[in-house]
Amino acid sequence: MDAKQIGELRPRLKRYLEQFDDCFDRRDTRGHFPTYVEGQLSDLPRKSVEPIALKAGTPVRTLQEFLSQHAWNHDQMRNRVQQLVVQRHRGPNSVGLIDETSYVKKGAKTPGVQRQHCGAVGKKENCIVTVHLGFAREDFHCLLDGELYLPKSWSDDRERCRQAGIPEDMVYRPKTDIALELYDRACQNGVDFDWLTFDEGYGGKPPFLRELDQREQRFVGEVPVNFRAWAKRPLVTTRSYRRGGRGRGRKTPRLVAGGPKLQKVEDLLKRNRKLQQQTWQRWRVKDGEKGPMVWEVKHLLVTVPDRDGLPGKTYHLLIARNPLDPTEIKYFVSNAAPETSEDVLLLVAFSRWRIERCFEDDKGEIGLDHYEGRKYVGLRRHLVLSAVSLLFLAETREALREKKSGVDGLPSPHSHQCGGAVLVA
Repeated sequence: MDAKQIGELRPRLKRYLEQFDDCFDRRDTRGHFPTYVEGQLSDLPRKSVEPIALKAGTPVRTLQEFLSQHAWNHDQMRNRVQQLVVQRHRGPNSVGLIDETSYVKKGAKTPGVQRQHCGAVGKKENCIVTVHLGFAREDFHCLLDGELYLPKSWSDDRERCRQAGIPEDMVYRPKTDIALELYDRACQNGVDFDWLTFDEGYGGKPPFLRELDQREQRFVGEVPVNFRAWAKRPLVTTRSYRRGGRGRGRKTPRLVAGGPKLQKVEDLLKRNRKLQQQTWQRWRVKDGEKGPMVWEVKHLLVTVPDRDGLPGKTYHLLIARNPLDPTEIKYFVSNAAPETSEDVLLLVAFSRWRIERCFEDDKGEIGLDHYEGRKYVGLRRHLVLSAVSLLFLAETREALREKKSGVDGLPSPHSHQCGGAVLVA
C-alpha cells in the first residue's frame, strides 16, 4: 500500500460509516461510533475501550457508556451490515459459514464466562463462546452476525444474568439453535446462500440438519465418526402389529424385520462393499501457502433416519482422507441433488477455512477478543461493531488488491463448473 492509498483510507472510512448514521438518534452518541471503529482499525496492541479512548483523547468512561448504556440501535446496525453485503457482494457461488469461536477471560463477571472447552487454546479454560455466521463469495469473505452462547449454569442463575444485563427471555440454547437464528435473520435481510457449511459440532446434530432441509437450504457439513446412516434404504411397513400376539393391532409405520442395519459412517468405510470396491480418488482442493491441498475421496449415497427413526432423506456421504497422513479422515454429508458431482461437494466442504480466516483477522486486526466489559449489551454491541470494522477491512482489501489471487471456484446452483477442485493422478 503506497502513501496515496493510505491517505485515501480516512475519507473512504468516513463515507462508509455514514451509511450507519440512522442507527443513532443523538449526534453526540453518533460521534463515538467512528472513535470505536477507528480504534479497532488502528495499530493499538490492545483494542479494548480504555486504550481506544486514550488514543482518541476521549474520556474512558464516556466510551464505556457508549458501548453499554447510550441509546442507539445495534440491531439496525447489524441488519445494515447484512444489507450492504447483499448490495455489493450478492451473486452466484455464495457460501454461508457457521462456526463458533472462544475468548479466554479472567474472573466471573463477563457474560457467559465459565470453565468450558476453549478452541482458542485447545483445552478447557475460563472463557466465553460466541456463535457466528459468515459469508464467502469468490475472493471476498466477512462475518454477518454473532451471538453469545449462554451456558446452562448462567441460564439457571437468573440473578447473575440480571447483574450482567442479560434479558429474562435469554436462556440456554444449543449452539445449533443459535446458528439457525443467525441464519434466519440473515435470510430476512435478503442474504441468499447457495450453500451452507459447518463442522461436526453442528453436522453431528440430526435435528439441525432436518431444520436446514425444511428451509430447502443446501449444505455440505462435516459429521463425526459415529454419525449413523443406511447404505441401502430399508423397507417400511404399516401392517398391523400385535405385541405378544394379543389385543388390537397397531398400524404404526415400522421397519421391516431383517432389513439393512443402521451403521456408523466409520463402519461403512470399513465394511460397505461399494466403498471397499471404490478406488480413492485424489483431488487437489486448493493451493495454500504451504502448497497444494490434496485429499483422497470416496463417495456413497446413504439414507439418514428421520425424527421417528424411519428412513428419511437421501444424503451424499463424502469420505476424505489425507494422503500424507492416512489416519486423518473426514466425513461429510450433503443434501444436494443426487447427481451433484464430487468436486462440487468437496469444494464446499473445504471452504470452511474462510470463517477461520475471518476469526483470525477479527481477533488479530480488529480486537474481537479484547472485550473487557461486564454487560451483555456491551458485548452484543462489540460483536456488531467488530462486524462493521471487519467488513470495511475486507472491502478495502478487495479494492486495493491489484489482481485477483484466484481462490477456489465455488459451485453455482445452476452449474457444476468449478475453478478449484482438480482430479490429480
